[in-house]
Amino acid sequence: MDKKYAYYKTKLGIIKISYQEKVESIELVDKIGFNNERSNLSDKIFYQIDMYLKREIKEFDIYGDLEITGTDFQKSVWQELINIPYGETRTYKEIAQKINNPKALRAVGTAIGKNPFFIIIPCHRVIRSDGKMGGFAYGLDVKEKLLDLEKSY
Repeated sequence: MDKKYAYYKTKLGIIKISYQEKVESIELVDKIGFNNERSNLSDKIFYQIDMYLKREIKEFDIYGDLEITGTDFQKSVWQELINIPYGETRTYKEIAQKINNPKALRAVGTAIGKNPFFIIIPCHRVIRSDGKMGGFAYGLDVKEKLLDLEKSY
């Protein structure tokens, strides 16, 4: 089965969902690609993202529809991100401690940067120990918008 792509416009920009049997990635992109093949699966995923962006839901129940691939370390970091409650933040240090690898701050940051599921695995909820934003794959303005959305709910 060939990989398919579905594109959806949001107030944050264009969300691209890549999928086969399950969703393989969700990312923010600059433009809608040539092959836009929406399906029941991609519509279901986008519906929850859209509900989140409209402040109608705080949690997702679509993790079983994701094909989460990565190293065991990456998966442990991503699972900790899922555990961060809506509207709260954690530091890279706190994530490293939660996965019982307190010295792995840089590795935690690298794993977070490779998160393939924009919004669904909430890497935007991770900040630096000094309270500053830290990095974000889609720019600090998008990270700030997501954090503000959750704070104002």
